[in-house]
Amino acid sequence: MQSKLLRGTFILTVGTILSKILGLIYVIPFFQIVGREGTVLYQFSYVPYTIFISIATAGVPLAVSKFISKYNALEEYAVGRKLFKSGLVIMLATGFAAFLVMYIAAPVLAEMSIGDEKANIGNVTTVMRAVSFALIVVPFMSLIRGYFQGHQSMGPSALSQVIEQIVRITFTLLGAYIVLQVFHGKMVTAVSVATFAAFTGAIGGLLVLFWYWYKRKPHLDELLTHDKGTIHISLKEIYKEIFISAFPFVLVGIANPLFQAIDQFTFTKAMAAIGKAKVAEDYFSILNFESHKIVIIPVSLAIGFSLALVPSITKAFVEGNRKSLNHQLNQTFQVLLFLTLPAAIGLSLLAEPVYTAFYEHNLLGAGVLSTYAPVAILFSLYSVTAAILQGINEQRFTILSLLVGLLIKLTLNIPLIELMEIKGAVLATTLGYTASIIINIIIIKKFAKYPFRLVWRRSLLIAIFAGLMWVGTEVVYRFLLLFLSPESKLQSVAIILISAGVGAGIYFYLGVKSGLARRLFGNRVDRLLSKLKLFGRRKAVEN
Repeated sequence: MQSKLLRGTFILTVGTILSKILGLIYVIPFFQIVGREGTVLYQFSYVPYTIFISIATAGVPLAVSKFISKYNALEEYAVGRKLFKSGLVIMLATGFAAFLVMYIAAPVLAEMSIGDEKANIGNVTTVMRAVSFALIVVPFMSLIRGYFQGHQSMGPSALSQVIEQIVRITFTLLGAYIVLQVFHGKMVTAVSVATFAAFTGAIGGLLVLFWYWYKRKPHLDELLTHDKGTIHISLKEIYKEIFISAFPFVLVGIANPLFQAIDQFTFTKAMAAIGKAKVAEDYFSILNFESHKIVIIPVSLAIGFSLALVPSITKAFVEGNRKSLNHQLNQTFQVLLFLTLPAAIGLSLLAEPVYTAFYEHNLLGAGVLSTYAPVAILFSLYSVTAAILQGINEQRFTILSLLVGLLIKLTLNIPLIELMEIKGAVLATTLGYTASIIINIIIIKKFAKYPFRLVWRRSLLIAIFAGLMWVGTEVVYRFLLLFLSPESKLQSVAIILISAGVGAGIYFYLGVKSGLARRLFGNRVDRLLSKLKLFGRRKAVEN
C-alpha cells in the first residue's frame, strides 16, 4: 500500500512539474509572436481568470480527494460515489456561474485595469471574454481529477494535466501565429485566440479523464459491491466538511494572483499620476508577465513541497511525535532555502542575459528581473509556511496572514509606484509577503512549539555558501562579457549556461564538503557522486 502511495505521489509530482515547465517555456515563442503589446493584453485577462477559476473550484477537488480517500479506507465506497455525482453537478453550476460573471463583468474589470482609454477597454474586454469560456469546463474536470486521486489513482490526473498544457500551448502559439502572420489580423484577435486556448486545453484534459473513466468504471463499480453501508451522511454534512477543509487551500492558491490583481488595478493609475501613462502598460507587462514568469520558476520547488508536506506533518502532529515533527520541519525549511536561495541569487545576477534569452534585450526588463528575483524566496516561504499551518490544523491563521499581507500591498502600492515606479510595486509585494510569512512563523512557533534555532544557523551557512557562489559566478560572468554580448539571444544562452554551471559547481562542492548536502538529501548525494565519478572514468578511458 505504501509503495502504491509513493508511486502515485511520484507520478502526480512528475506530471505537475512537467505541466509547469511547459507552462513556463511557451512564453519564449509566444513573446516573439505577439510582442509586448500582446503580452499586455494577455496578462490583463489571465489574472482575473486565475482568481475566478480558484473561486469556481473553491478548493473542492483537493478536498474531495481527501474525503473519498478517507471513506474508501473505511470501505464506505458509496459515500464517495454519492459525493462525486452531486459534485459534478455543483462544479458545472459554479463553473457556468463564474463564466457568466466574468463575461458580463469584463468591461468593468477592463476599465478598473487600464482606466478610461475606450479603445483599449474594448480590446481588454474582448480578451477577458475569450478566456472566460474555460471556466465552464475546468471546475468539472478538476473534480474528476480529485475523484481519481481519492482512489489513489494519480495517472489520470498527471496525464490530463500534461495533455491539457500541450493542447493549450499548441493552440495558443499556432492560433496567434496564424492570425498575425497568415491572415494578417489584429493583435486583439490573436490574443483572444491565445486566451481561448485555455478552453481547448481543458477539453483535451477532460477527454483524457473520460477515457480513464471508461476503462476503470468496471473496477470502480465493483468496489461498490464491497460497500459496508454502515455510514449514512447527508450531502449537507458532506459539503460542510469539504468546505471547512477546502477554504484555506483556496486562499493559499490565489495569494499570488491577488497580489498581481492589486498591481493590475492600481499600476497604470499610479503611473498616470506621475505623468507616465504612455509607458504604463508596457511597464506592467514587464512586471506582471515577463519578469513574473521567470521569477516563478524557483517557486515551483516550493509548490511541490507544500503539496507533499501536509499529510506527513499532520500525522506527526496528531500522534504527538515531537521529534518527528521537528525533524520534518527542519528538513523542509533547510531544503527549501538550500534550493531557492542560490536560484534566486543567480537569477538576479544573470538577469540581463536571462531576460534576453526569454524575450529580448531590454535594460529596463533586466533591471526589474534583477530586483524581483529575490522575491521568489518569499513566494516559496509563504507557500511552505501556509502548508505547515494546514498540517498542524491552524489553517484559520492563513486567512489572517494573507489578509494582512494584501492590506500592506494595497496600502503601499500606489505611493511606492509613484515614488519608485516598477520597483515600488516590487517593494510593496516584498513587504506584504514578509508580513504574511512573519505571522505564519509566529503561529508555527506557538502551536507546533517548533524551535527555529537549527534553521537559523543552517540558513546562515547556506547564505555564506550562496555568497561565495555569487562571487565566483560574478567573476566568470564579467569575464564572459569581454567577448560575449547579452544583447544576442544565442550568446546570452552561452553566458547563462557557463556562468550558472560554474556557480552551481561551486555551491554543490561547498554543500558536499561541508556535509550539509548529505544531511539534507541523504543517499541521493552519494548516488549522484558515484554517477559523476563513473562518468569521469568513462571519459578518461575514451580519451
